[in-house]
Amino acid sequence: MRDLSVVWIAFGASLATRHFISDKVIPREVQQVFMADREELVQKAKLAEQAERYEDMAAAMKAVTELNQELNNEERNLLSVAYKNVVGARRSSWRVISSIEQKAEAEKKAEAEKTPESEKKATLVKEYREKIEGELKQICQEVRDLLDKYLIPQASGAEGKVFYLKMKGDYFRYLAEVATGDERNEIVKSSQGGYQDAYDISLKEMEATHPIRLGLALNFSVFYYEIANLPEEACKLAKTAFDDAIAKLDSLNTESYKDSTLIMQLLRDNLTLWMSDPSGEGGIEVEEGEQPAEDKN
Repeated sequence: MRDLSVVWIAFGASLATRHFISDKVIPREVQQVFMADREELVQKAKLAEQAERYEDMAAAMKAVTELNQELNNEERNLLSVAYKNVVGARRSSWRVISSIEQKAEAEKKAEAEKTPESEKKATLVKEYREKIEGELKQICQEVRDLLDKYLIPQASGAEGKVFYLKMKGDYFRYLAEVATGDERNEIVKSSQGGYQDAYDISLKEMEATHPIRLGLALNFSVFYYEIANLPEEACKLAKTAFDDAIAKLDSLNTESYKDSTLIMQLLRDNLTLWMSDPSGEGGIEVEEGEQPAEDKN
């Protein structure tokens, strides 16, 4: 008789709500269903990406992640692209609304007397900004939960560990963009911790030209410049990453040449911006898994 030390609980028909309590022994018939449903979810994520329905894409890849199995390179990139677009929409909206709010506040101060109209407008804009902030925080929390519960513990190689720890730094950084006071200080520490852990591993176990290592250096330097307000550290990190990669460019394999050289160009662009204008408006960031044509701020 087969030893079944796995308990498989299915709530409803959706695989998103199936969980393995233990994966020591998985019956063959269960494995077959498991793999079929996993592949279907991945296909749904790809379709959603083509349709630019990133909320659906994120939901599908969240379900894949919650199957509690290590993601392969393709799945990892799909997850990253999905959530980057979902959170990116809120980040963009937040910047627009914050700008409108600042203008509304300036108009209110410029008035000799506060009018009901100006007060109402300022209140409306503030409430809408807070709504967007709430959505952004919820998305970031969802990603952090996936990272802490599934992705980081399951990562068996340096590539996966660096990728996910960088993601952790990124999503804390997005929170830091909208946070204030003591809460922001704690978030900044957590963001730096994620980046630093990833950076330490990347220096020891990855080539200087590896696109994941370069992408980490790019976003970590943006953190230093925009969030930590340490432009010298930002320039130092970006320049070191660029110079180290240039020195190893001859050994760069064909498969990653395009991605690596793209990120190197972004590092150089940021350095040019930061060194020419110390009070500039930040830098360019990248998310692994995106095609070069999709690399956007």
